[in-house]
Amino acid sequence: MDLILQIWGGSCYLLAKILLAAAEGISNGRKLRIIGWFSYLIGIPAWVIILTNNDNWVVAAIDIGSIPSMILGIVIAWKQNIQVSKVVDRFVRFFTFFMILSGTIYSIYCFHGITAFSQIIEILITFCFLFGTYLLAKNNPAGWLLYSLMCICVVTLMVLQNKPLLALLQVVSLFVVVIAYIKAINRIRTRRVSGAKVP
Repeated sequence: MDLILQIWGGSCYLLAKILLAAAEGISNGRKLRIIGWFSYLIGIPAWVIILTNNDNWVVAAIDIGSIPSMILGIVIAWKQNIQVSKVVDRFVRFFTFFMILSGTIYSIYCFHGITAFSQIIEILITFCFLFGTYLLAKNNPAGWLLYSLMCICVVTLMVLQNKPLLALLQVVSLFVVVIAYIKAINRIRTRRVSGAKVP
């Protein structure tokens, strides 16, 4: 069962990154972005089960907490970068920072301070995943930089918890994320040179 969960969660998250990265390299990546965000949503249950089984409650809660940003990503892609409601954007932004703060405080409470290496990794994953997802939903390339740090942290955590398949998938994800960042930066530079509006 554990192997099935690793394949389910790991492959969905990897596919999501591949699709979102591919969308960075084409002029209209609407469909790829929508499918990519849906792929993330489909992978969340498997990751939550894996993480809670290993008592990584903070990261498990954060996966659930990323859902509003992913839905925002779907909405922005569906509307083809047309400005979303400020109320919706502010809610997602507030919820994202609330979950980052809650996860950090809960981790410090449970560990009676910052006392374990895995705890530091979980806090970093919390920040990088939630804020990175929000930035990517808004088509901000900085989200890929946060995702790269997140991938490194998740690889470390999965190695510590003897989940080699998930660690391997995260290594592949890291390469995808770096390529996506390069594509996103090139896209922005090209649009600035051509005078087109950068979303």
